[in-house]
Amino acid sequence: MINFKDNEELNTLNHSCAHMMAHAIKHLYPQAKFWVGPVVEEGFYYDIDLGDVTITDEDLPKIEKEMKKIAKDGKKIVRHEISKAEALEQFKDDPYKMDLIERMPDDLNISMYTQGDYTDLCRGPHVDNEKLCRYFKLTKHSGAYWKGDKNNKVLQRIYGVCLPTQEELDAHLADLEDAKARDHRKLGKDLSMFMFSDTIGAGLPMYLPNGFTVRRALSDYIMDKELAQGYVHVKTPSVVNSKLYKISGHWDHYKDDMFPAMQDRRDPDNAYVLRPMNCPEHMIMFKSKLHSYRDLPVRIAEIADDFRFEASGALTGIERARAFTQNDSHIFCTPEQIKDEIKSVTKLILDVYKDFGFDKYSFRLSLRDPKNTEKYFGNDDLWAISESELREVLKEMDVPFYEAEGEAAFYGPKIDVQVRSALGHDVTLSTIQLDYQLPERFELEYVGKEGVKERPVVIHRAILGSLDRFIAFLLEETKGILPLWLAPKQVVVVPVAPEAHNEYAKGIVNNLKAMGVRASLDDRNEKLGYRIREAQMNKIPMQIVIGDGEVESNGVTVRRYGSREQVQMSAEEFYKSLREEIASKK
Repeated sequence: MINFKDNEELNTLNHSCAHMMAHAIKHLYPQAKFWVGPVVEEGFYYDIDLGDVTITDEDLPKIEKEMKKIAKDGKKIVRHEISKAEALEQFKDDPYKMDLIERMPDDLNISMYTQGDYTDLCRGPHVDNEKLCRYFKLTKHSGAYWKGDKNNKVLQRIYGVCLPTQEELDAHLADLEDAKARDHRKLGKDLSMFMFSDTIGAGLPMYLPNGFTVRRALSDYIMDKELAQGYVHVKTPSVVNSKLYKISGHWDHYKDDMFPAMQDRRDPDNAYVLRPMNCPEHMIMFKSKLHSYRDLPVRIAEIADDFRFEASGALTGIERARAFTQNDSHIFCTPEQIKDEIKSVTKLILDVYKDFGFDKYSFRLSLRDPKNTEKYFGNDDLWAISESELREVLKEMDVPFYEAEGEAAFYGPKIDVQVRSALGHDVTLSTIQLDYQLPERFELEYVGKEGVKERPVVIHRAILGSLDRFIAFLLEETKGILPLWLAPKQVVVVPVAPEAHNEYAKGIVNNLKAMGVRASLDDRNEKLGYRIREAQMNKIPMQIVIGDGEVESNGVTVRRYGSREQVQMSAEEFYKSLREEIASKK
């Protein structure tokens, strides 16, 4: 996907097209007054006061038609400057422009741009003439509070995009349609996976049976992987005493992102908070007994529910919510074990990515911002050591990586795995963080080889990251066509004539369920074609059709999602191949 804001050429072109749209709107709605028309990542928009008129979908083609007339005329876009006093006089009847002008310095020469019979305030730059803006599309409209303040008037906001050629515009619009089809919020609703309710609260997802089935399958999958690598799983509370986060340092560095504390009515010295992360609790768990160096590494893992008080405008379905579940772990090890543990975690990440078919990813070494060290806690020496050790591990593993200052956690540097999505975005799915700071703050110890108490190092790691975000990513990558092993409904058995074939079909379903396969029977009084189409719409990986031939031969006819091909085989062959396919995670 194109980022119009960051591309200098497209930024100028789209800002000029925003002005051309305002030009056209002024022709169609002479009463129109304009607030701002910036370029944003997805193109441009303009906020407009149309008085009593409300823009509808039917109005956009009318505006586009007028814009095409203006572009065909191709008036030059001319820049000139006037004084602040002249600007105040020229726009004295426009409260929106007056608000902008009055906040400018008195000695400033204000730049104006004129194109034909339309003039507007603007810093620029713009393209030479309106004809260069002829390949455009208005994409959507909405309401927007003036200055983003809910106490102000609602303005009409119209969005659009502009590209240099028709071919580029067509390709971009096709990408936008693909993005709509991949939107996990739409797919989650269509596939009955999760829902939100204002009565429950913004950013608090509820998983429906299909969605919970996927969550459970992911949890089982990653816990089995972790058990095989020597992790132990625990469960810690979602509500904890705020003192815990004062010890860890999160209270000073993170409390603005946490839900407000709940004061203990019976004990004014105590308050409780919904936890935003789990590391402090795992520190307490490790500290609860004395460890020998022979015990290390201790790998504590948890499928943990966490809560962060995200701004309402930042909420994005289950990708960014206020309640989410992390595939979290903390490895307590000696300094000598750091490299081997990080290598082991990296191999686990790559093993998981292989199962899911992720092959476009990069490693980012996320470092502290040396110009803004007050954002982080701990001393410079520990930061230098931990950053150097992560860099050395990546080099030893011969893993290509790049460095990014300012992306570290506030307590330590990290390795972020950036996965390239189908929409061209880099998404952080997995992280490995090296931490010398929290063991100091919690005074963690183990008995070393010489019988002296020593300080362990902690490696924070998340393989799937947030299960919620991972599901959102998978839905958008696959357009909701989840792999067989993960699909909430794996097989649907469809008898051609329920009254004649139901008994045999139910036997197939029962056998599949006994194998642990998520199978169901569709014996509704509907035409066969209708039931198969509905299974396709619900993206069920396999449909098993049962007719006279299948009953007589003790066989099945297999039809896969997205294919018209039908494969006949014996029931036993089908069971065997199905087991193998699910086990292989294909």
